[in-house]
This record gives sequence, C-alpha cells and structure tokens, in this order.
Amino acid sequence: MHRILFSLLLCLPALTLSAAETVHERTLDNGLKVLVKPDRRAPILISQVWYKVGSSYEYGGMTGVSHLLEHMMFKGTERLAPGEFSRIIAENGGEENAFTGRDYTAYFQSLANDRLEIAFELEAERMRNLALDPEEFVKELEVVKEERRTRTDDNPQSLTFERFNAVAYVASPYRIPVIGWAGDLEQASVEDLRDWYRLWYAPNNATLVVAGDVDPQEVFRLAEKHFGPLEPERIRPPKMQPEPEQLGAKRIVVKAPAQEPYLLMGYKAPALMDAEEAWEPYAFEVLTSVLDGGSSTRLERELVRGSQVASSASASYSAFGRLPGMFMLSGVPAKGQTIEQVEAALLAQIERVRNDLVDEGEMERVRNQLIADKVYERDSLFYQAMVLGQLETVGLGWELAETYVDKLAAITPEQVRAVAQKYLVPEKLTVGILDPQPMDDNQTARAPVALEMQTNVH
Repeated sequence: MHRILFSLLLCLPALTLSAAETVHERTLDNGLKVLVKPDRRAPILISQVWYKVGSSYEYGGMTGVSHLLEHMMFKGTERLAPGEFSRIIAENGGEENAFTGRDYTAYFQSLANDRLEIAFELEAERMRNLALDPEEFVKELEVVKEERRTRTDDNPQSLTFERFNAVAYVASPYRIPVIGWAGDLEQASVEDLRDWYRLWYAPNNATLVVAGDVDPQEVFRLAEKHFGPLEPERIRPPKMQPEPEQLGAKRIVVKAPAQEPYLLMGYKAPALMDAEEAWEPYAFEVLTSVLDGGSSTRLERELVRGSQVASSASASYSAFGRLPGMFMLSGVPAKGQTIEQVEAALLAQIERVRNDLVDEGEMERVRNQLIADKVYERDSLFYQAMVLGQLETVGLGWELAETYVDKLAAITPEQVRAVAQKYLVPEKLTVGILDPQPMDDNQTARAPVALEMQTNVH
C-alpha cells in the first residue's frame, strides 16, 4: 500500500542542522516529547510520530510483530474505518507513509502548512484507539507474508544478508530480521499485536517531530489539544542482550537460486552509544567515505574500474544504532572473476587502511564531500525531521545533529587508521557468501538490494 522513500531511509545516519536553525522542544505532561524545526522556505510541513520499538525489541516466536503492527495502523480505529486515515490525508492534498526499523517505528504526513491539525487529530486517534479487527489482521498478515517472499526469500542477496546477520550476532537482537522469520509470521495472532500495541504505542514512548513553515507555539498548542488527553503507559524497556566478544572469524555459505555470487563481510564495530572513544564512530564514517561513496573513492576506482575484479563493491556503517553494529563491505565478482578474488581484494583494501595513513589530499576531498552531502540533505524537510526523530528515539538526543558535521570535520588520518587497526581484525570478522544455484525457468532475477535492507518501508 504505502511505498516510497526507501532511498531516503538508506541514508538515515546523516545530516546536521546549522546552529542558526533552532529546534524548539516541549514535553507534555503525559510524556510525549514534541520537537519543532521551523523552515519557512515553502508553505509546507512534515509531521512524524516516532515510537521507540522495532525489531530489536522482539524475541523468539514474536519476530516481525513491530512491522506487522505498522501495517495494521492503517486498518482502522475506533472512529476511523479501514483506509480512512489515508483517504483523509489524500483529500487534503497530503501524502503519508510509515516505516519500521531495528530501533523504531515511525509514521509521517506531508501536508500544506495550514493542515497540521488534521495530521495531529488522526495520529492521536490511532496512538491509543486502534481497532485491530481480526478479519483485517488475517488479510494484512497475508500481505506481509507475500512481502517477505518477494523481498527476502526470492531475493538471493537479501536472503544472504538475513542469514549473515543471524550468524554474525550471537545474542544481539540485531540478528532478528525486521520482516520477521517466516515461522513466526505463520503463528502470529491478532492478540500478539494487541499486546504489542498496548505495551509500546503510548505518548510517553513516542516523539512527535514537525518540520516546515510552522509557528512552534501553535504546534505545541495543537499537540496539547490532540495528544495531551492520551494516557501514558507503563513502559518496561527490554533487558539488554549484550553481544559477547567474538572470538574468531565466522563464515557462512548460502546456497540459493541466483544468477551471480555475492560477498558480504562485516566487522563488529561500536556505535555512538557504546564507543570507547567518542570520536571512533566519526572516524568510521570518514573511513566508509574513503572506500565508498562516489566514482573517485577507492572501491569504485580500484576494484571496479581499475583491476576490474568486481562489478560492484561497497562499504557501509551506521553510527546511530541503539546497539553496536558492524562495518560492512560487499562485492559482486566481475565476469570471469571469482568470489575469492573479490574477498582478497577487499581484504587488501582493509590492510591498506590499517597500515597506511590516508594522505591529506584524499582526506580533504573525502571530508569536504562527506560534509557537503550532510549539509545539502538539509534541503529536505523530511530528512530534517527524520534526523531529529531518529536521534531522539535511539537515545542519543536530537542535539547531536547540531554538532555532527563539526565532529566529522575534526577527524584525522591517524584516527581513521586507529579504528581500522583496532576493529578491522580477523577476530571480529564474519564472511557471508552467496553460492548461486540453478534458477527455475519461471524464476527471474531480483534487483540487487542495499546492505541496509533491515529498514522496511511501505
């Protein structure tokens, strides 16, 4: 039903806000935090509601429930018929959507700036009064099962990524796929969703973010009017499931029908929440841009165009997780090359950043490009609101957005090498290989997927 903006979600860990752009903050008596980011370049607004719950809050037998509940949030409330939420937004010239990730579930509307109250009225209604009709649940469960089949089971790269995560993480709930395990979806019930909704969908577990041509005081007044009467819930955050130290390299081979092999490599790496040194995640961000992010970066220049060992190669990392994650590399062999050659080429790139300093010219170019990308992203109202909502939801605080670029700019070549030497070691490495099996005549190749596919959109 709702399918847009996947590419935006892949860029979640980014953006800064200039010091001149003030974020206004207020917390209602029921615990709902409200953030307002005025931007008066056009008479429009984005309204987002972020809930602190996603697949990393789930457990065995209950995986996929956050995403499934997201689907049901469009299927009616005590006052709204199924689909009526979307119809009202459309009739007012707006767009709306939702997404589920590891650490959050979020809903948003894009509207003219004189229609904010409509979004608030609708979101407040479904925050505490969702219908969760059993017949609607049965229909939507089949939609989600089909989504899993098309986006994971029939997509060999996505399937490899899912199985890779399940092996790389021993205890961390980041091993749970956002879409949920197929067996868990088979036994999901509307009662599961009802419990999940009651536990997590409450004003004191949410952040309301509005960005656009709005008056902050008017936003606060409307928030108090529509969300203020909602009762808070007793929130019990799940116990931490610390990932034990990895004691050696891991390797998994996934045999699945596919046209070509695929390689994934992941090194356990800290996020901002747990880094031993505060600068380490920023150094990882710069390191990622040294390797990937444009035609002149190392993987593209040396592995794809230079040696032509890979038809594609990439690196990725997110500093903004609720829990520690991984620094990831991936690659697809070029025609006539092998997966072993791609793995050797990527490992050689890792050895290079472990042993040699990035020279100042390359460092300056990468730093400038990275910072420029973050600044340009401010042009998107959606993105401005998203950064605030994500930072607040994972527990880092929205204020981090105001210092992010400065901290990136301060990273030195020595710090880039230091994180490579400390974390990019065999003991922290997991390797996943897609071993392509023959495809049936009626099977077609799915489009390649990005590494951050754990984020779901619809």
